[in-house]
Amino acid sequence: MGLMDKVKSQASLLAEKAQEGAKVGQERLMQMQGKRQSDALLLELGGLTYVARAGRAAPGADDRIAEIVTQLETFEAEHGPVVVTPAVPPAGESGSYVPSRSEPASSGSPSAAHPADPTPAAPDAQPPGAQPPAASAGGIPTASYASDQGSAEDPPST
Repeated sequence: MGLMDKVKSQASLLAEKAQEGAKVGQERLMQMQGKRQSDALLLELGGLTYVARAGRAAPGADDRIAEIVTQLETFEAEHGPVVVTPAVPPAGESGSYVPSRSEPASSGSPSAAHPADPTPAAPDAQPPGAQPPAASAGGIPTASYASDQGSAEDPPST
């Protein structure tokens, strides 16, 4: 097999993989668009239901609710069951990938051992020579180090 044959076969393999990747990406895009569509319908349905229960329903609200329910049934027939995301996550879940203050950071993560922003707490809030407590910036644990305070005697806290 010549060099050109090898190059052609590699090129055709790469083209096939690129087409497969594009197909997977297209499927995910369609799923996301479907989820957005169902979320928009559920949002409107929830708003109309709330206004109706509060006694402030606009004329024709019942007709619009029936229309939205029909659209959701059609959506479920095409895409599967609609999944309702709770507005408030259950207790113990933060609803994001950022750990809460009570969740320990994974020890395998290099960013957990060495945070990007080791900002110490206000120095006047601590007695002289004491380590400041670990600060938290938006749920991301941060820490201060002895080198931040200019003292080589105190070991760094992690």
